[in-house]
Formats: sequence, structure tokens, C-alpha cells
Amino acid sequence: MTQPTVRILLGGASSLGPGKAALLEEIDHQGSISAAARAMGMSYRRAWLLVEAMNRGFREPLVTTATGGRRGGGAALTDFGREVLRRYRAMEAKAQKAIEADLERFRALLCKAS
Repeated sequence: MTQPTVRILLGGASSLGPGKAALLEEIDHQGSISAAARAMGMSYRRAWLLVEAMNRGFREPLVTTATGGRRGGGAALTDFGREVLRRYRAMEAKAQKAIEADLERFRALLCKAS
């Protein structure tokens, strides 16, 4: 099934899209930015820059970090970050439902795969 891509563009920059949402989910699952980046095949630097951009772009941070040490560092989604992610995923689901029939008709217009 084809999934529409929802990208929220407010204030001239991409506030949230599928890549950033996936990164947030991986950080939540992995407990660290570096582990999330590895799981996604992304460089740590790229992941860190995306997290910084998201934290700057919202009125509250989406991700908190702790520096390494004897127990190691880590990262976690804030409650606010979980709410932003939940709302984004809800918008994706609404978009999918709204255009489902149109996608099927559009798919019929494409060339058959060889």
C-alpha cells in the first residue's frame, strides 16, 4: 500500500517529516541518538543536527540528552516530544484515509512493473 508523505512546513523550515519522526521513534526505542542513528544507517552528526533543529523549532525540546560517563549517556523523548510525534502520526493516518480511493485510481494510471 502506498503511504502519503506528510511533511509539516511551518515558518519556512520543515518542522517535522517522515525522517525526523522515524528518528524520534528510534531515539525513544534505543535510548540514545547514536544508537538511533546506527539503526537508521545515518551518521551521528546528521542525527544530532536533526535533533538540534527539532529542539530549536518547537516551543519545548522534543529530546533531552545526558552526557556520557561511567554509566554512559543517553537521550529520551520528552512528554512534549511524544505528544508532537503522536499528533504527527495521527495526521499521517488521516491523510492516508482521506486519499485512499484517489491513490488506487492514480495507481491504475501508472505503467505496469516489468
